[in-house]
Amino acid sequence: MSAEPKFEELVNRYYRDLYRFGFSLTRSEADAADLTQQTFYIWANKGHQLREAGNAKRWLLTTLHREFLQQRRRQQRFTEEPLEDALEQAYDVSDISRTDVETMLNCLNFIHENYRAPLVLYYLEDLAYKEIAQVLEIPVGTVQSRIARGKSQLWQLLNGTGRRKEWRVG
Repeated sequence: MSAEPKFEELVNRYYRDLYRFGFSLTRSEADAADLTQQTFYIWANKGHQLREAGNAKRWLLTTLHREFLQQRRRQQRFTEEPLEDALEQAYDVSDISRTDVETMLNCLNFIHENYRAPLVLYYLEDLAYKEIAQVLEIPVGTVQSRIARGKSQLWQLLNGTGRRKEWRVG
């Protein structure tokens, strides 16, 4: 890799973005912090393989997403109760915040992760469709479709016409 970014510089530049993306996926501050740290750990061991320094953020976001999916698969294999039941018990929506941003972020919790991840990358991380497709390793058309469906679900939740139960991918 040419002009490899220094590790500390990368952490300072991207920690907040990675943590925010991790939090949108895990819905837990501790899990988001662990996921972010794991991502930087992987960078420390494999980041030298990156060919273009300008792709560091995309590489980190992709790595974080892969780690999340891997952890999720591991959890599903070893959990005794269905994941959907655990999610319903874990998230009490009776204490919804009053600010618009907090309400929107809370509503994101009820959108399936397949739609939530592209929405977060598009609106909070300001990534283009093509970059989102690379991070999530899916086609650009799928990104566009998931963002459109996710926006529709989010709109329904914000207007009070949607269900406060995580949507299934349809």
